[in-house]
Amino acid sequence: MDVTTTPHAVGIDWNEAFCSEGANCFRFGLDDSGRAYIGSTLAPDEYVSDSVEALRALISAVKAGAADHLL
Repeated sequence: MDVTTTPHAVGIDWNEAFCSEGANCFRFGLDDSGRAYIGSTLAPDEYVSDSVEALRALISAVKAGAADHLL
């Protein structure tokens, strides 16, 4: 996974942000080459990127409880 800070990231098609209680908002996006992105609305020019397959694996692991210890 790459952590990137880019002023006004161009070419990323961001989905509508997902917000939980307290306005902690995250968004997911894809670029033209099929790379996946996760970003926070608090720092719109900062994001993590990886392949769609890696994002799919991350979401599956979180849904299975791999991050429950952080809650």
